[in-house]
Amino acid sequence: MTEIRLVAWSDADLDLLRRANTPEMWKHLGGPETEEKVLQRHQRYLPANWTGGGGMFRVELVPDGQPVGFVGYWQRVENGETVYETGWHVLSAFQGRGIATAAMTALLEQAAADDGPRRMHAYPAVANEPSNALCRGLGFSLLGATDFEFPPGHQMRCNDWVFELPVR
Repeated sequence: MTEIRLVAWSDADLDLLRRANTPEMWKHLGGPETEEKVLQRHQRYLPANWTGGGGMFRVELVPDGQPVGFVGYWQRVENGETVYETGWHVLSAFQGRGIATAAMTALLEQAAADDGPRRMHAYPAVANEPSNALCRGLGFSLLGATDFEFPPGHQMRCNDWVFELPVR
């Protein structure tokens, strides 16, 4: 497996967000965002502005520190229960190398160490087979297909996957 490290989001990561804002990377998420939306997203990802537990993290290759994507998790209410939700992006040039698996494994370990919710949900588009395969391979359980609004104003059909974090 590719060796990675997760690093808390910082001002230096705006370029990474821009590099991920491509038609290919956003084809299941309603298409690329405007520059204004990218700047707003970047501000939300900064630790000083982050709310709802968890965080957003740059994924770096070890040992050179090359940024290749980002992952994050946050709290939300799902059917009256506070749970974590997660999302990830690996830049196209680095896909297929096990980076998403390594990054999400590290993220799940970090979330398991938190005192927060014990359920982690992921909502990849039904048609996004690589992301659905990632969930399956990490041990998430498929609850079924559902309609989900992301980004705001864009309805998508996605699979609701859940991972049970160990009880602390």
